[in-house]
Amino acid sequence: MIAVVDYGMGNLRSVQKALERVGAEAVVTSDPARILNARSVVLPGVGAFRDCMANLEKLNLLEVVRKSIEKGKPFLGICLGLQVLFDQSEEFGRVPGLGILPGEVRRFPDNLRPNGNGFPLKIPHMGWNTVSLRKPNSLFEGVPDQSYFYFVHSYYVLPRNPDMIATTTDYGIEFVSGIQHENIFAFQFHPEKSQKLGLALLERFARLQ
Repeated sequence: MIAVVDYGMGNLRSVQKALERVGAEAVVTSDPARILNARSVVLPGVGAFRDCMANLEKLNLLEVVRKSIEKGKPFLGICLGLQVLFDQSEEFGRVPGLGILPGEVRRFPDNLRPNGNGFPLKIPHMGWNTVSLRKPNSLFEGVPDQSYFYFVHSYYVLPRNPDMIATTTDYGIEFVSGIQHENIFAFQFHPEKSQKLGLALLERFARLQ
């Protein structure tokens, strides 16, 4: 069973339905015991970093997420679920994250321009964009480099350890769009909204032991 962590934010049902579509048993839950006993854990999310951390704390899920990762079970973070794995975010000042991965979360600079020219790019970064593969990743097996995935975000992660960078994407600047570190897989894009290729990633994640 895959536990989709319910902390009151994000597109939980769409993640659950996407996992079920690829044949996985997925349960949306805020029950610490069910999450800790699950074979795999997914932390999705859309919204504010500060609210996410506050809700996880209120529901006594901060240590549950940490323990799930420490136990070595497959863990997938999506969008905000990627960002909160890091030490802190500059959203609304400095807000501490889970501190599982070293690094921080920053907002896209103002006046981003494609290749430094043309009209300013809109923030949030919303829509389809390409993903460049930076290191072998079992979830991306068979996925062509520069494939398109769906994004919705105004902030991006800056890992201190470059070895964990799995994918990057260009939006006026090159930013990290995916990380893979030990049992942790996490992406800034939304695989559940990325049609065939996104479902392929979720299917491979569901097979992990």
